[in-house]
Amino acid sequence: MKDEVSSLIDKLQIDAPLSDVVYERLLERIHMGALPPGTVVNEVAIAREFGVSRGPVREAVRRLQGIQIVTREPYLKARVVELTAESALELFQMRMGLEGVACYLAAERMSDEDIEVLLSDTELDHQLRLRGEVSPEGRHFDLHERIVRACGNKRIIAALCEDLYHLLRIYRRHSGSVPVRKEDAFDEHMQIILALKNRDARLAESLMRSHIQRAANHIADQLSAASSAANARPAR
Repeated sequence: MKDEVSSLIDKLQIDAPLSDVVYERLLERIHMGALPPGTVVNEVAIAREFGVSRGPVREAVRRLQGIQIVTREPYLKARVVELTAESALELFQMRMGLEGVACYLAAERMSDEDIEVLLSDTELDHQLRLRGEVSPEGRHFDLHERIVRACGNKRIIAALCEDLYHLLRIYRRHSGSVPVRKEDAFDEHMQIILALKNRDARLAESLMRSHIQRAANHIADQLSAASSAANARPAR
């Protein structure tokens, strides 16, 4: 693992502090589900695995707490944030408002070329997912982020693409984990892009709001069912 961290620094081609490298590696693991919600973040074990001292790991964990995907209660170890139906609904309700407006603005401001690239990238990402493959460049495709950044509103971009982005991404990954929802989400994405292409700002906004509402209902149902099942298990 120490070699993995060293190679990542070389790939970035910068003199990156070790805490930055550890932060990125832990963030990737959380996004990919290798560190599931509720998992204890063992700083000693991580430092040993990465071949670094506790300092960079401690700093990385503090940064993860800052973006709300790691929590630490007094006198307890740090854990990956637990997903709850209530928190999901609050986040997705915020997304409905902000991403709806972002979609409206993007329909007015995106160039024809940018929309065509977005369409092509969306189709490519879908095909790669169907085949269980990743992008040749190893990049993460996110249609929602692309549309938000294209809206041109700095406050909306800051709200959805900076600190809260990582927490939103974890919830969205969970909501799209069921195959049926993945296909529905792709169809909804294509309808949104078509509205952008037709410069129908109001339709694009409405479609995005509906898309996020369906995702919110889906994940809330999943998390509520999981919570009920956990509470129904007999205590050992």
